[in-house]
Amino acid sequence: MSNAAAFHALHRGPAVLRLPNAWDAASARVIESAGAKAIATSSAAVAWAHGYADGHHLPVSKLVTTISEIARVVSVPVTADAEGGYADDPRQAGENVAALIGAGAVGINLEDGRDPHELHVRKVEAVRAAAEKAGVDLFINARTDVWLKQLVAADAALEEGIRRGKALKAAGASG
Repeated sequence: MSNAAAFHALHRGPAVLRLPNAWDAASARVIESAGAKAIATSSAAVAWAHGYADGHHLPVSKLVTTISEIARVVSVPVTADAEGGYADDPRQAGENVAALIGAGAVGINLEDGRDPHELHVRKVEAVRAAAEKAGVDLFINARTDVWLKQLVAADAALEEGIRRGKALKAAGASG
């Protein structure tokens, strides 16, 4: 079974999927040796390990290198926190994620932050197209920050979160 297929299977249970976060190859190796079934990265941890602040400050090339180094030393699936795709342009976000796929990522986390929801949907579409072009069944975890960033009134957050989730699923998100 490919790492991409294994990562999708982990999301379907029966056990709860726990994704410990690594920031470099050494931490990933330690996490895997402790029994992790998959390795995730945290945008903050990777950025801080390279001396950058979290929030799109880490150069994409450094994230790609980090993912490549992690994927080289572990045998379990690797998923990368791609923040908002490290681009405002959906095409560029797709290209950035294609580089992460090339480095060994079989999953990504893509968040909307304060970006317009429609832009996030277009990024998910571009990322799905990039994954299909690469021939990888990428697990796209499309996160919405409706609650975290208080993008709508509290009494409308649940409905808005569901609306966004349905649109992201239709755009190609896996979860």
